[in-house]
Amino acid sequence: MPHSEAMTPEQVLDYPFPNPPAGGSVLEVAPGVNWVRMPLPFALNHINLWVLDDGDAAVIVDSGLGTIQTRELWEQVFADELKGRAANRVIATHCHPDHAGLAGWLTRKFNAPLLMSQADYLTAHAWRDEAAGYTNDNLVAFLRENGLDEARLQGFRERGNHYRRVVPDFPSRYHRIRDGDEIGIGANRWRVIMGYGHAPEHAALYSESLGVLISGDMVLPKISTNVAVTSVDPDANPLGLFLDSIVNYARLPADTLVLPSHGLPFRGLRERVEQLVEHHRLRLAELEEACVEPKAAADVIGTLFRRELDTHQTFFAMGETLAHLNYLVRNGTLARRRDADGVVRHART
Repeated sequence: MPHSEAMTPEQVLDYPFPNPPAGGSVLEVAPGVNWVRMPLPFALNHINLWVLDDGDAAVIVDSGLGTIQTRELWEQVFADELKGRAANRVIATHCHPDHAGLAGWLTRKFNAPLLMSQADYLTAHAWRDEAAGYTNDNLVAFLRENGLDEARLQGFRERGNHYRRVVPDFPSRYHRIRDGDEIGIGANRWRVIMGYGHAPEHAALYSESLGVLISGDMVLPKISTNVAVTSVDPDANPLGLFLDSIVNYARLPADTLVLPSHGLPFRGLRERVEQLVEHHRLRLAELEEACVEPKAAADVIGTLFRRELDTHQTFFAMGETLAHLNYLVRNGTLARRRDADGVVRHART
């Protein structure tokens, strides 16, 4: 996703660890906090995962995509870096495949519990099992009513249940974590700070004693977090939820070391939150201007994403465009209507 054009991250953010660890290795970024990087087969080509020392064991935060390559790299980490130590807990910040894809394998391998928010745990199962409306047919119908053409819809029909392919299995039990919970790991306490808009209940983790925030996808240093409307909740306002959530992170100490899921660890959390708020303000203004005449989401997708998009990218881009449109509908700037052709369109009030 594009970042704010008004202020680039390089101007205000500090990156104390400019070189990520090689695949299969770890890099300690704070006492007992180890950085692991895994590849992703997308334009966003990596995810950062975290291994926290817990005495004679370790706690894994996020798992990576459910692929053979990721499993093999984890095995290398266990053998070479953890020296045979077991994981006694697996924490998933949220349900997206790059964060939860190998949760089933890891929890089985170590007979370890999964810690996760309830909404994201249940969403992962619904997505895998195509339950509670999380079906490909429902997705295609949703995209069609928001103006996506048949040629691009065909890509979604052919893709099928992408989630199940990259989350090959998922634990049938979990331990629920909630906002404000404190998790003891080694000598430190990690407070759960829930965020909303990107996932149903995204669990970031903050250690006051270490001055470290594992931000997951809620605060990223160079790209804006995907905030999307889904087919099962078409009238939702995820952008409003996201903007309300990130204000909470700006209340943390200014020198907090932020460990994001994508990009490099950084300091400058308050400045980055300001950048993200400004980024979305500018995008909302552009969409308002684009909707002088009634427009479907597919008509204005190019306003936010000025490049060619494949099927995978179109999925996120349509959801994000609708998130901004729904925000403008909620604040009364745009009106939404369904026309005789079944397509939903938006226009300035």
